[in-house]
Parts: sequence; structure tokens; C-alpha cells
Amino acid sequence: MQNHDNHADEAAEIEIEAIGIEVNHQPIELYKVLKLANVLSGGGEAKYAIAEGYVVVNGEVERRKRCKIYDGDLVEFNGEYYLVICDVPVAEPSQSAPVRKKPSPARKKTSQTTDSENISPRKSKNNRAKSPTAKKNPPQPKQQKTNPNSSTTGKNNQPEPDKKTTERDAVSGRNSIKFF
Repeated sequence: MQNHDNHADEAAEIEIEAIGIEVNHQPIELYKVLKLANVLSGGGEAKYAIAEGYVVVNGEVERRKRCKIYDGDLVEFNGEYYLVICDVPVAEPSQSAPVRKKPSPARKKTSQTTDSENISPRKSKNNRAKSPTAKKNPPQPKQQKTNPNSSTTGKNNQPEPDKKTTERDAVSGRNSIKFF
């Protein structure tokens, strides 16, 4: 039994040659480590390699592209080992959180306006019968507004018969086409 225990101790301590990857801050995302190691050409390729399970972090397969990597973590890819080295201490989330909280209400306001803008076109697309009725009303007041503002000659005071005779389709709300 003592032989078995000695074998387990030997398995726990294995020497591996690893390439050191020096980073400026931590935590750093996994795909950035692979890009810094120059083993992949870009983020898309890194995303694919990570998602397919080709990357191992500290002995476990990692499938998250934005997995946080810290100083001393061992990354294995394509049979090579990379050791993350960083002299800067870990950035605390409490220090960066107040900075993010101040701009976030402004961002929420802009996101709310974009959400309301996104909702209104969706409503108009979904309620096609309602949107033409809304379109029917504005042209009539525009015609009335343009006629009083125009000059008072006899020709301009009379409404054009072509505009009154155009009829809208009840289903689609579109005008018929008139050719001259």
C-alpha cells in the first residue's frame, strides 16, 4: 500500500514547461490571453476554439470566452501550456462600481428611449389596421392648413378634384394610383 501512496504523490507533482504570458491587469479574459500568446489570429478564432473545448484552464475544460483568468492560472491549448503572470494586484469590483453607477442612470435613460422607439415601430407593424387610420387623419389637416396659407386667388381656393376622388383601400389603407 505504501507503493500506491508514493505513486499518488508523484502524480500530484508534475513538472511542465510553460510559456509565461505577462499581462498588465487582472482579471483578464481567456480569449485575450490566447491572443496575447499569439496562438490565435483573432477573437473569433479564439471564441471557436474555446467553445469547442480545445482550451483547458487549471486542468478543467473551459467553454466560456470571457472566463476570468488571474495571475498564476495555467492555460493549455494545442498541447502547449501558458502561465499568466501579472504583477498588478486584482482590481476590486467595489472601486470600479461607483464609477460605473454614475453613468449608468444616463445610460438607462437612453436605453429607455431606444426601447420606447423600438416598441412603437413594432406596434405599427403589428397593428397595420391602426396605422393607416392614423395616416388618414394627418393628410386632411395638412390640406386644410396649406389652403388658408396660400394666396387668395380663385384657383387656389377651390380644392382639386383629383385629391378628393382618390379612395383608399379599406384593407391596406393605401391610395389608388392615378396616371396622368
